[in-house]
Amino acid sequence: MTHTRKIRNPFDADQNKCFGCGPNNHAGLKLTFEEDDEKLFASWEPDPCFQGYINVLHGGIIATLLDEVGAWCIYIKAGTSGVTSSMTVRYLKPVHISKGRVKVEARLLDKGEKNALISTVLFDGEGKKCAEADLDYFTYPEKIARGRYYYPGREAFYYPE
Repeated sequence: MTHTRKIRNPFDADQNKCFGCGPNNHAGLKLTFEEDDEKLFASWEPDPCFQGYINVLHGGIIATLLDEVGAWCIYIKAGTSGVTSSMTVRYLKPVHISKGRVKVEARLLDKGEKNALISTVLFDGEGKKCAEADLDYFTYPEKIARGRYYYPGREAFYYPE
C-alpha cells in the first residue's frame, strides 16, 4: 500500500501571491499538494472563468498546472528550489470543465548538480490523461535557495506527525 501525505505550504500567506499556489491570490489556482513515495500530486476544481473554448480548460492554465506541480516536486523531491528552464507540453485531449476535478502529478526523473528533469501529467475529472509535459528545471544549491529564494528546507513542507 502506498503511503500518501499532505504537503504544507510553508510560505507566508500574506506575501506569497503565486498564481499557482498562493492561498490569498484571489485570481489564482490555490493549489495544495500531496505526495507518495514516487510522485507529488494535486487536484483542482476548474472554474468556467479559466476556459478557452466553451467548457474547455484554457491551454495556458493546463501548462500552469503542470509547471506548478513540477515546481513543488523540486521543493519536495529534489530538496531545493529552482526555475523552469524549458517545458514541452503535449495536449492530448480537451479538458472539459464539466467533468469536474482535474488531477496533476509530477515525478522527479533525474537530478544533476544544476538541473532536474521532471515528468508531469494532467488527468481530467474522469481520470483520462489529457496533457503531459517534460520539464527541465535549473536548480539552486540548497544554501543559495535558502538564502536568496526563501526556500525553507524540505522539512518545512511536512506537518508534524
